[in-house]
Amino acid sequence: MQKISLIVIFIFCCSLLKAQEINPDILSKTWSANWIDVPHSDPHDYGIYHFRKKIILDSKPAQFIIHVSADNRYKLFVNGQLVSIGPAKGDLYHWNFETLDIAPFLKKDSNVIAAVVWNFGFEKPVWQTSFRTAFILQGNTKAEEIFNTDASWKCLADSAYSPLYPQLIYSYYAAGATEKVNMNKYPVDWKNINFDDSKWSAAHELYNGIPKYANNWSSSWMLVPRQIPLMELTPQRLHTIRIQTNIHAGNEFLEGNQPVQIAPNTTAHLLLDQQYLTNAFPVIQFSKGKDADIQLTYAEALYIDEPDNKDWRSQSQKGDRNVIEGKHIVGVKDEIISNGGDGQSFTSLSFRTYRYIALDITTKDEALTINDFYGVFTGYPFKMNATFSTTDTLLKKILEVGWRTARLDAYETYMDCPYYEQLQYIGDSRIQALVSLYNSGDDRLMRNAIEQIANSTLAEGLTESRFPHNIHQEIPTFSLIYISMLHDYFMYRGDSNFIKNKLRISRQVLSFFHQLQQKDGSVIHAPYWEFTDWVDAPGWNSGVGPIGEDGCSAILDLQLLMAYQSAYSMEKSIGMKDYAMQYASQIDLLKKTIKEKYWEGSRKIFADTKDKKYFSQHTNALAIITGVVNGVDAHQLGEKILKDTTIATASVYFRYYLYQALTKAGFGNDYLRWLGIWKQNLKMGLTTWAETDDVNRTRSDCHAWGSSPNIELYRIVLGIGSDAPGFSKVKIEPHLGELKNVSGSMPHPEGNISASYVLQQNKWNISITLPSKISGNFIWKGKEYPLKAGENNFTIANN
Repeated sequence: MQKISLIVIFIFCCSLLKAQEINPDILSKTWSANWIDVPHSDPHDYGIYHFRKKIILDSKPAQFIIHVSADNRYKLFVNGQLVSIGPAKGDLYHWNFETLDIAPFLKKDSNVIAAVVWNFGFEKPVWQTSFRTAFILQGNTKAEEIFNTDASWKCLADSAYSPLYPQLIYSYYAAGATEKVNMNKYPVDWKNINFDDSKWSAAHELYNGIPKYANNWSSSWMLVPRQIPLMELTPQRLHTIRIQTNIHAGNEFLEGNQPVQIAPNTTAHLLLDQQYLTNAFPVIQFSKGKDADIQLTYAEALYIDEPDNKDWRSQSQKGDRNVIEGKHIVGVKDEIISNGGDGQSFTSLSFRTYRYIALDITTKDEALTINDFYGVFTGYPFKMNATFSTTDTLLKKILEVGWRTARLDAYETYMDCPYYEQLQYIGDSRIQALVSLYNSGDDRLMRNAIEQIANSTLAEGLTESRFPHNIHQEIPTFSLIYISMLHDYFMYRGDSNFIKNKLRISRQVLSFFHQLQQKDGSVIHAPYWEFTDWVDAPGWNSGVGPIGEDGCSAILDLQLLMAYQSAYSMEKSIGMKDYAMQYASQIDLLKKTIKEKYWEGSRKIFADTKDKKYFSQHTNALAIITGVVNGVDAHQLGEKILKDTTIATASVYFRYYLYQALTKAGFGNDYLRWLGIWKQNLKMGLTTWAETDDVNRTRSDCHAWGSSPNIELYRIVLGIGSDAPGFSKVKIEPHLGELKNVSGSMPHPEGNISASYVLQQNKWNISITLPSKISGNFIWKGKEYPLKAGENNFTIANN
């Protein structure tokens, strides 16, 4: 249990310092510390490296601030205790360093600071950018520079490690290799003060660290201070043993109170069930068992046995996630070879995602003892600061699962999924960011995402579809969604200077699309991957909506229109009036063209293409959102969207837009009837939301683009939304459906917004509380009531 307590100490004692606590010279002058590596090591190939330095202090310091970074990644220890994992994801032009006060870990007399640094080379995750293997640590002032990295540091290339790349994953995988560790070669206790490093080499100095704004030449890492907090690390015990073969383990083992032993020359198997999906660093502690092989396989779900199916690529049925009978495990794995000693321990360098873990052990001539096995949960340290009270237990469960999904898809960036890719896609991130605002109120990861995507801009004007990364991918429609995401921040957080700086990206993206617009405003022959949604319907191909023979698409034109409208709103308020006028002209032109080009009068619905071959919920939802149709026409179109079974339907991702459209068209009171896909997820035992509507065969079991109910139960049902930039004015327009008693609250930059609706004796008792200095409007069945700061109470007849 000691190792758990050491990790938890890190959470409470070592906090990331704010920029104003950083010595200004660190941000503006070349560092005196050097980037270092291990002599004669390959700078780009796979390698795991250890660095150490001992220092004697005359007294325990009250403060001791350092700045640290590495390429690819590092874990930093002070006197054997973990104090930081990093650097936060970035790119070479914005390479993050962590600023830490390590004074709580230092003591009088001898101290050691140690780091493990790894470069996964060609096996690194797609999100990982890299220049070359290196490590740097810089003291904040002269007093702390005694720990500066230079040739006085000792180092070792660890030959115990080798990469494991998944041999059998039933879908696209981009999260990098895992680890095989031969403990016979591992430098046990390398991070502790008493370790003998006399045979280690002196570190090789590369060049000084250069901050981005140092006005110095650099072709490597441009160092910038980390803008987000350190990740949460919380011990998490495994929950249930589902299968065990040739091993006898019970609850005492799961609780960390009773070791288990595997006899010599035995093959043992243990299937463990966390009972919910998690991201965690697995920790396994073991003794003896010389040369025993320990394999840990991690899976979101088990797969149904299909012995007659010879095509492994289609063997992807998962069924009920709670059922294990007739199933097998497939997934990424770690492997450890025991050195036969006492007190051995393994934890992965990067987190693993799992509900199920298979522990497969093959012993040699000596018995192996597993002393303990647990996880350490990790993720962005979001806190749930919203409330939602109702007697409907289903809604509470949907919020719980949605929040878990959002948390697992948030680390140093937003992620599409934690198991397969871990990439920050714009389309996913927009929804995830609004979940963050509505549920937590913490906008730092949203702001970080907006900044990073801005840093990805290509010369021709588009952003990358995902960033950071080491493999380019362009989805122009996601660049358009970036503008809407920026507008979300504008409406819910304001910060005019930040928005103004990012309007240059909005202008570049729209300039790119303007080059593709014809005289009528319609986009023709758009390049790259014009992804809209995962749809299995005629005319759709790899997520791209139908494109007509003329090279045009209503879905694309409407997404461009939506982006123009978001950009117009920002430019008119805080940007340049000339751009606002230009965008207003494009908005009018596109609305006119879309009506003339895509409206199918006989069916009273918009087509996806000019030739009227294909129709979808997507096109028609976007027509409502963008105001191509309004009022009665929008309501009638909403009815068509709901009732016409011949049109292509939106997946769990695009339902975010579909339900916004239907609410605008007057159907918001039906929102609680639209939760079928989420109910199906729950029925099939998922504890996070699946990537696609095919819950049985979905690749990822954790995609936060499906967490939109964590927005809409507050925005549509409780009715809370921003009605002016910076959330400076509130509009509350509830859509309660059949609910008779519901209340909730959400965080606001100035406090909390709460709303309560109770039907008693055929009258609605309504209470709405706004933060100080915030006013707004309450809309009930079309009638508007003013809201003042503080408490507002209404009694309205139910008619």
